[in-house]
Amino acid sequence: MNRTKTVATLALLLLAGCGSASPPPARFDERRAWSLIELQVAAGQRPAGSRQLRRLAVRLRDRMPGGRFEAIPGQPGLRNVVARLPGRRPGIVVGAHYDTLVKPKGFVGANNGAAGSAIVVELSRALSRMPRPRNAREVTFVLFDGEEPPSGLPEDDPDFANSGLRGSRAYVRAHPDETAQMILLDYVGNRGLRLPREGTSDVPLWNALRAAAGAVGQQSVFPDETGTAIIDDHTPFLETRVPAIDLIDWSYPGHTLQDGIDQLSPKAIDAVGESVLELVTRLERG
Repeated sequence: MNRTKTVATLALLLLAGCGSASPPPARFDERRAWSLIELQVAAGQRPAGSRQLRRLAVRLRDRMPGGRFEAIPGQPGLRNVVARLPGRRPGIVVGAHYDTLVKPKGFVGANNGAAGSAIVVELSRALSRMPRPRNAREVTFVLFDGEEPPSGLPEDDPDFANSGLRGSRAYVRAHPDETAQMILLDYVGNRGLRLPREGTSDVPLWNALRAAAGAVGQQSVFPDETGTAIIDDHTPFLETRVPAIDLIDWSYPGHTLQDGIDQLSPKAIDAVGESVLELVTRLERG
């Protein structure tokens, strides 16, 4: 991939976002996304490979256009959920993980898992119903399995980069040279949402996101600041030189029992959904 060309394309996208008179009409349905959060939380704790997660995966797959499973080699019972809108390659990947922590007991992962997954599913539906340019880039939506390590909390695992991120690592290995940009949604649904640039996230792509958010009236959610560097499902993409960004509010208590649906906000879900949808519609023309 020609990184110089990619940076130049993103610069043009930023200019395209300037001077918008008013936000475009809403295209993302936060009510449908919210219902998918409720569906996931109602399933209870959903560790990778568990019966409840596998049942849930079928319901999520069936809500995505052309949704299908991709097995994760070497991880029996684990599978990514993938939906692809055809187009030119390399394309765009929008992803989130849909498994939850194995502890603490009773953890339902409303924000750490369910919110990002719900937005990704609804984005796939919304984009599939929109008119797309004749020469649009391919857009792939992925729900990653096995993001959380099988033994406990990521912060307690010195080898998290290998024990976790199982779905994203498998996807990158299975689809080399197919991705031009990657957008990851993690803690994206909480009240008081603030999403500074995660410390390792690609700067030009992040700036393109902020421009897209400004065009839909949501730039305040994405402050012009840099936050903590985090190992997450965007990391395997970065390691293969794919520009990737991680949308994550690291101030949120996402590894505790506080992570319940009462901590989430439909307003935050809508802000992220509209912003990412606008970004993807710009990128697919690049």
